[in-house]
Amino acid sequence: MSVDVSERRRREVIDALRRGTVPRNGLDLLAVGLGRFEAAIDAELEVAANGGAVFKAVRGEYGAGKTFFTRWLAERAKHRGLAVAEVQISETETPLHRLETVYRRVCDNLATAEFPPSALRPVLDAWIYALEEDVLATSDIAETDTDALSAGVDQLLDRRLGDIARNAPAFASALRGYRTATGAGDQATAEGLAAWLGGQPNVASVVRRAAGLKGELDHFGALAFLQGLLTVLRGCGHPGLLIVLDEVETLQRMRSDVRDKALNALRQLIDEVDGGRFPGLYLVITGTPAFFDGVQGAQRLPPLAQRLATDFTADVRFDNPRAIQLRLPGFTTDGLRDLGGRVRNLFVSGLPDRDRVAATVDDAYVALLADTVTGQLGGKVGVAPRVYLKKLVADVLDRVEQFPDFDPRRHYPVTLTAAELTDVERNAAGLAIESVDDIDLHLPS
Repeated sequence: MSVDVSERRRREVIDALRRGTVPRNGLDLLAVGLGRFEAAIDAELEVAANGGAVFKAVRGEYGAGKTFFTRWLAERAKHRGLAVAEVQISETETPLHRLETVYRRVCDNLATAEFPPSALRPVLDAWIYALEEDVLATSDIAETDTDALSAGVDQLLDRRLGDIARNAPAFASALRGYRTATGAGDQATAEGLAAWLGGQPNVASVVRRAAGLKGELDHFGALAFLQGLLTVLRGCGHPGLLIVLDEVETLQRMRSDVRDKALNALRQLIDEVDGGRFPGLYLVITGTPAFFDGVQGAQRLPPLAQRLATDFTADVRFDNPRAIQLRLPGFTTDGLRDLGGRVRNLFVSGLPDRDRVAATVDDAYVALLADTVTGQLGGKVGVAPRVYLKKLVADVLDRVEQFPDFDPRRHYPVTLTAAELTDVERNAAGLAIESVDDIDLHLPS
């Protein structure tokens, strides 16, 4: 029954579930029903790692597991050395039609297996170090000859950036300035130039002048900067970058002119990926079926709808995981019970009295709790996982561990309150009850 996992990974997963959020690590421990995607996903990650580019769209209703899927995908990407970035699309903070803002959020959320967000500065430092090591290894320059080493690194930098230096010379200039500032111990300038490379606005003019820079990143320069970032990542040992643009269905709620710009920006991104402009990029968007099929979503722009078109008329069992769109059907009752069992096993794996806790919260109780929570959410299994796992960890397993005489069958009336539910969960609960203010649900003994 025990799970062979480090205490740190165990704690991170359990803590996130206790808060009612999707864990950022250790999702392989909870993956239920994703096995049918593994071969295709791994093959596409290999394409990106070898210098190709991939676009994928993930569709599913609320509770289908889109966030879980993309973070599971991110873990698999990190295991192959890719960097990852998850960006939430929103009308006010990250509008899709403003690609300079999207690029900035990518840099803000950039992560690798070694560094959490934002990993931009560690990546820049690793790239510069790799340049210096390559110059020393392929020339007669002595490590103590700083002037010659600096000149050699500048020449190698220009060669490595190639077309990027021609199309976005400011990116190369900022990198040179960053290297010079770090070498001189000028952390303020280095920090400012790193921010400018990450697309941050309002970088002090004195910092920009130090690298010969003018202005700020705009919509058209963002794609060139993304090319530059991919080049830097490859140069420091990360063969690619996974970018997740989450919740693109929010475009449907925007003004029509803004929505049209955003849809066209998405079409442009897909075409640039297909055209080979971004070697090493694995771009993923997530959205609801309404976005992909509705008149206020992708169908509003026929060229985009054509690029995303996928046939889902067959049974979900026969969905093609290599298609441009993946359909997440959501949890079944058996899947939810299975997930609860995995969480219980993970929880007890780090306990000295694991047998007692596991016997109290046995498979029968795990299934009973799943069925009860689902029933009071209108029988919608897809809406239940977050609430169910939070109840299982925070209200049941934690108490059983801490209080030996606690019996959830006798001492725990399952309680859902409107305050702890999301709007979708609250609406689902309202289908089965008259009020969503407070609901006391007593499990049978």
